[in-house]
Amino acid sequence: MDEDTTPGDGNVSGDVAEAPGEGADDDDPVAAVYHDIDDPEPDIEEFRDAVERKVADMGGLADEETAAMLLAHDLEEEGGEVEGIADIEATMEEVQFLGKVTSVGDVRTFERDDDEAEEGRVLNADVADETGSVRVTFWDKKAVAAEDELDPGDVLRIAGRPKDGYNGVEVNVNRAEADPDAAVDVQVSDQYDVANLSMGLSDVNIRGRVLETDAVRTFDRDDGSEGRVSNLLLGDETGRVRVTMWDERADRVEELDPGSAVEVVDGYTRERDGSLELHVGDRGRVADAEGEVEFTPEADPIESLEIEDVADIAGVVRSTDEKRTFDRDDGSEGQVRNIRVQDDTGDIRVALWGEKADAEVGPGDEVLVTDAEIQDGWQDDIEASAGWQATLVVLEEGEATGVGAGAESEDRDDAETGLSDFADGEGPSNETADAEDGSEAAADGDGSESAGEEAEFTGVVVQAGSPVILDDGERTVSVETETDVELGQEVTVKGHLEEGRLDATEVR
Repeated sequence: MDEDTTPGDGNVSGDVAEAPGEGADDDDPVAAVYHDIDDPEPDIEEFRDAVERKVADMGGLADEETAAMLLAHDLEEEGGEVEGIADIEATMEEVQFLGKVTSVGDVRTFERDDDEAEEGRVLNADVADETGSVRVTFWDKKAVAAEDELDPGDVLRIAGRPKDGYNGVEVNVNRAEADPDAAVDVQVSDQYDVANLSMGLSDVNIRGRVLETDAVRTFDRDDGSEGRVSNLLLGDETGRVRVTMWDERADRVEELDPGSAVEVVDGYTRERDGSLELHVGDRGRVADAEGEVEFTPEADPIESLEIEDVADIAGVVRSTDEKRTFDRDDGSEGQVRNIRVQDDTGDIRVALWGEKADAEVGPGDEVLVTDAEIQDGWQDDIEASAGWQATLVVLEEGEATGVGAGAESEDRDDAETGLSDFADGEGPSNETADAEDGSEAAADGDGSESAGEEAEFTGVVVQAGSPVILDDGERTVSVETETDVELGQEVTVKGHLEEGRLDATEVR
């Protein structure tokens, strides 16, 4: 997707014909503007003096006619000022707004429809505030002045005419006045990290680690052409951001693997569904980067999760279930796989839907699940649903901060399952926790511990199959049984403890 609005796309004659200033009184444009003012308080000479001062104050960004129009606007106290750039709509006749320049293009020339007319000039710039960004267009003399005077970081008060452009709403500039005393909280930098991204940025360069990639998708544009789009999740030490690549850039996702270091060059930020995204169009690219990039996931403590939350969960995979397939109402086939994830505050079942069910994760892996929906689960327990909007990221060892800290946690028993239990990637230990005297033990019904004897244990199924793994919130027990149980089901088993396993004679 090309960010530039280039004259010559079929709209040149219309834009130029409506460009501000054309058709004005060539003999005395200042007088023409003055006489259009309703009940002007200053006389014409005072108005001319004010115009000259305004031209000087604007440092060449406006000619006499534009300065006169700006003064006339102030005298008549016309409306049209919007609270933020995000409020600008193409149907508005004129808007006024404050914004910070985030990028300035080059002056381009074009031929007007009238062969005898002089060559036209146009310059595009991107302007942003805390609510969003908009592309503004300077024509002819204003374009030349803007190229000489404008720099990224300048704050402008702009008045102009909105219109529909190639990338959304654009504004043809009638007036632009520098306001160095105004503050707009938008960062303009050559190199960014995720935490410093904000709405309305362009020419963004950022280095990060590929956390997840999606497939290339096609779509139909309003003009009948076919578009292409793909996404990847990019992370660095300060956070993560979704990167959207358009058209020719979309195929780049097929060349990238999770864990690889890349640099996004000349990206631009946009809002989607209330979240900030980084986009890459024809001007941008995703390049390979040398070295490694650290990623620090930010996640919600599992113990704090509540139904209807949309949460990020980071932890160690304690157990996995088999993938299941099912038929949807429309006749298509879906699939889901359950895993159980633990951090140092608790654990939760996570349902991986669609392609996420095929993810190669197992006990001992550290993962980050983003944008998971917290729902009511089995027996009044909660569970997390990782649907199309969620992402599953396999982390490197030690990146899921706080997981596996059961032996050090003040709130949980020393026998709790942690990262050390999964060191070999073989799943939860088949041995129960050692008692203080070194003997193997399992909790019986009254809380006493014994070895090599009949034992009873009540817990929730955190791994179905063979063996069954039960968890009572303090410890796990491996159970040999042929009884069919379901993940999340609470059961009581009774049997003989032998070499760290409970050989169940009764399951209820």
